[in-house]
Amino acid sequence: MQNLDAVLKQHAAQSDIDADVARAVNGLALAAASISKLIRTPDSATNLGAIKGSANADGDDQKALDVLADDVITAQLHAAGVAIYLSEEQDTPIPLHADGTLIVASDPLDGSSNIDTNVSIGTIFSIMLAVGGPLQCGRDQLAAGFFVYGPQTTLLLTLGDGVLAFQMDDDGCFCDMGWQVALPADTQEFGINASNQRHWYAPVKAYIDACLDGRDGELKRNYNMRWVGSLVADAWRIFRRGGVFLYPADRRDGYSQGRLRLVYEANPVAMLVEQAGGKATNGTESILDIQPQDLHERVAFIFGSMNEVDVIIGYHS
Repeated sequence: MQNLDAVLKQHAAQSDIDADVARAVNGLALAAASISKLIRTPDSATNLGAIKGSANADGDDQKALDVLADDVITAQLHAAGVAIYLSEEQDTPIPLHADGTLIVASDPLDGSSNIDTNVSIGTIFSIMLAVGGPLQCGRDQLAAGFFVYGPQTTLLLTLGDGVLAFQMDDDGCFCDMGWQVALPADTQEFGINASNQRHWYAPVKAYIDACLDGRDGELKRNYNMRWVGSLVADAWRIFRRGGVFLYPADRRDGYSQGRLRLVYEANPVAMLVEQAGGKATNGTESILDIQPQDLHERVAFIFGSMNEVDVIIGYHS
């Protein structure tokens, strides 16, 4: 088993671009180690929760830890020579190095509404070539991953050839966890916020109703529901044991196109999902084939075990 440093060194040897990707991932790992420490041992005078009257570029309430995490990531990406940083916390792309070759997009602190409730949160990232500009299809990603700050600080990473899982030790080193990251094709477990069912469009409602009907319904299987409400926590569970995640578009104001962000949430998770043998869709189209029109564009997001995602797509068609 190799630690992250060894994996990145091997990747860097392949080409100049791969070396730049390795430096960017290493910078993100350093940032994640710092963010993990901030979460575990905050200054007693620092309130990491909501900032009164503050919202990020996407209109979500900002937390102090959101801002701190964004600052830490910006500094590490600058040190790594990245050209442009795209962040949930910033209105527009942040130029770092005019001669850099890469763009990094990130949700610096996914699930930050859970900070005050001690639920797992994380950092999601996507790495692309700078020449493609800020708005690229997910298929153009060179690498993607996410860190989870929970009972363990962990990393799921793809460099375009499968998915690797790492756990951070006490020295901030990310060590291979020694398990094959591969999504089973079949599952009987789904995750969705069921409190919104009155707002769902017909395809999602029909699918969930069929799940709840169990063996007596048209799917002829009993299902379990699991829902944390933190994308990285729900995704980690699905990568570990299979399942499907649904955050669909619905009839509420601001949710008609979905709620999660395409560029720095859905695209990197979708790349990981496909590299692990799963599937990611908005219900009718592969997430990785959608051309973004805006940095903070929202999208319906359904991902997980391939055969079950196909069942959900069938309800949409």
